[in-house]
Amino acid sequence: MKINCLLALALSASSLAAQDAVIRVDAGKVENKITPYLYGACMEDVNHEIYGGLYDQKIFGESFEEPVSMDNFIGFTRCEGVWKLQDGQLSVQAHPGAKLVYDDTQLSDGTVGVDLKFTDGTSSSNNAGLLLRVGEYGGGADNFDGYEVSLFADGKRLLLGKHLHNWQELKTTPVDVDPTQWNRMEVKLDGDELVILLNDCEVLRFEDRDTGLRNGKVAFRNWGADVSYRSLTIGSNTPVKLLTKVTPQVSGMWDAFADLTAAAVYKQIADKPFHGRYAQEIEYLAGTGKVGIANRSLNRWGISVRQGEKKTGSLYLKGKAEVRVALQSVDGEKEYAVQCIRANAGDWKKYTFELTPDKTDENARLAIYLEEKGRIQVDMVTLMNGADRQFCGLPLRNDIGQAMVDQGLRFLRYGGTMVNAPEYRFKKMIGDRAERPPYKGHWYTYSTNGFGIEDFLHFCEKAGFMPAYAVNVEESAQDMADMIEYLNGSVDTKWGKKRAENGHPEPYGLKYLEIGNEEVIWGDIEADYQHYIDRFNDIYEAVHAKDPEVQFIHSAWWRPESPNMEKVFKALDGKAAYWDYHPWTDDLGSHVNIDRELTDMKAKFLKWNPKTSMRCAIFEENGNLHNVQRAIVHATVQNVVRRHGDFILTTCAANALQPYLQNDNGWDQGQIFFTPGQVWGMPTFYAQQMSSAHHHPLRLWSETVGELDMTATTNEARDEVILHVVNTSSEVRETQVSLSGFIPKGNMEIYTLSGELNDENLPDTPTRILPKATWKQAPGSDFTYSFPGYSYTIVVLKK
Repeated sequence: MKINCLLALALSASSLAAQDAVIRVDAGKVENKITPYLYGACMEDVNHEIYGGLYDQKIFGESFEEPVSMDNFIGFTRCEGVWKLQDGQLSVQAHPGAKLVYDDTQLSDGTVGVDLKFTDGTSSSNNAGLLLRVGEYGGGADNFDGYEVSLFADGKRLLLGKHLHNWQELKTTPVDVDPTQWNRMEVKLDGDELVILLNDCEVLRFEDRDTGLRNGKVAFRNWGADVSYRSLTIGSNTPVKLLTKVTPQVSGMWDAFADLTAAAVYKQIADKPFHGRYAQEIEYLAGTGKVGIANRSLNRWGISVRQGEKKTGSLYLKGKAEVRVALQSVDGEKEYAVQCIRANAGDWKKYTFELTPDKTDENARLAIYLEEKGRIQVDMVTLMNGADRQFCGLPLRNDIGQAMVDQGLRFLRYGGTMVNAPEYRFKKMIGDRAERPPYKGHWYTYSTNGFGIEDFLHFCEKAGFMPAYAVNVEESAQDMADMIEYLNGSVDTKWGKKRAENGHPEPYGLKYLEIGNEEVIWGDIEADYQHYIDRFNDIYEAVHAKDPEVQFIHSAWWRPESPNMEKVFKALDGKAAYWDYHPWTDDLGSHVNIDRELTDMKAKFLKWNPKTSMRCAIFEENGNLHNVQRAIVHATVQNVVRRHGDFILTTCAANALQPYLQNDNGWDQGQIFFTPGQVWGMPTFYAQQMSSAHHHPLRLWSETVGELDMTATTNEARDEVILHVVNTSSEVRETQVSLSGFIPKGNMEIYTLSGELNDENLPDTPTRILPKATWKQAPGSDFTYSFPGYSYTIVVLKK
């Protein structure tokens, strides 16, 4: 035995001397089955994946809930946020990344200072401060270039970061100030060096040698905090005066316009609106020409209109006037289509319209205006594509929906922090969209219920995805019982009948339901875990009594070393089929830790109950990348899941979607990117597409020697073997491949996705990173192949 072991070691050493790596596969030995739902994605309304994205509603701010247009600051550009000036103090309401950019000065070197203080009670995780050397800016949290210097709202930390249309933390340092009092922040810039002072004391010094940020503007910036500023100085303590001019009182996502010879008054009306809390009033007082309001869709990025392609819409009006609805150029100088509506109602009435533009414009707007004296109130405006640009007859963008299908997704999870918002409730998401109330969302305060849980299920039904969704853990047991009857009950039941009346006679047949999202992520607190157990059990009992076929996923945050894990497990074992696990997947070695944690999780489950059927669902692979590096990591995570067999239901890469340059909420990890008129895949999209297109249900025994991550799979007929090989190093790996029990014939198919780690696809180069396919004559059971650096390669071998 010792001689054989020594011989094996000698042979391995000999192979590595000639090759960088060795792959061995035994095609006669099946290790485990592989979940058919390996190819999943997570979607929620973060960064406008839905509202402004998949949901075809072109109007952002459809029911005028956003506060009236903020003070118009002379010499400044507002990029989101509610900014107000009073008694020389500038204040801004909490917002995920609002900016107010000073346009009148370009700064390279010098000193910038400001006083700031936070409203008492602001969360300690939020911050606010200054942006420096700002360029290429617009709406969206990371939509700019520049340095960020921010104080956290607890007064305990100060951070320095860099944005190049993304986010990079440079340094965070501890401080100790009272955040509810005025604190003076100063930043001295000198070439590559930044020196930061807080109340005249130096707290941070940093030299950034890797920078192209040499010159730019100064801006105020807010991340989730209610904060006030005063005494902005630039250069040699030169004060910057904040001056405002009167602006029309129009809801924040809309713009007022009037011809020079026309006089008008605009009001946001709280008295008996049709929808939500507010409506918009337009009154034409005198003169000639047009007065009205215009909407340019998500963050004013424009509406895509194509010559001859119809758009349909509706709006609710109250009053008597001739109202015109038009598609126009961004400045209103060109009108592509217009329809006149004669409103004559003392109460709210719905009017529909169709607009077929005579020109193509990727940055158009929808205008609603009057051409003569009168007063009209407007609410709940909808504009959508015609049926030929919608997905399977649903009010969804066809190009985005089809891209998700083309990606090869088999499983789609609808959930995330959005479900933790207190107003996120199922019963508010069904029925006529115009009657569904808006709600205060986690990611966007003025969220719409135009796309809800039922709409998600309808989309998955048409797309062929297995759906799972999460509900708010504070939903009542009765409402959840009604929900499952609505979704899965027959038309003979009370709520099944309502579903049929709402246009879907057949039950949805929901199979997977998650209770909550990342519950108790905020700390290892036994009382909070117990509260989650209590809420889970209430909902479980109510739903299970209505439909015992539904499988439950619980979302208690996994802390492997906490004694609360055993407590949760024993309370929910036999009820929850899966424990939701959210790993971090940015780092090239992430899969090693994920494999270790999954192995540990399974061992703990079996220790706590050897007969347990509880398993794991990876409902979010999280990170802040969408480049080649993230694609490679995703491929390694899929290899991990293949090895763990039926212990894992699915692995869902987050996020499914992301609007280009509108990343308002962080989480810069979209797989499919889009603009108003374009959709394209990131490298992660193609990694998923490759693996899904080459799914086999059985994992074979295999081993690798050297720096490669690999799994081998086969089909039920055993006439094909597929190798999933990931090279996480920068070096080409020449590899000896040896198959036993399988002699490939014909052509060997090879599909490779590779590039530099930071490579990504952009609107002007949307196919820069694509899989490359090659075919070679199968060389038999033993052959050599060189796997490129930073690559995911699929090798298909056939008998």
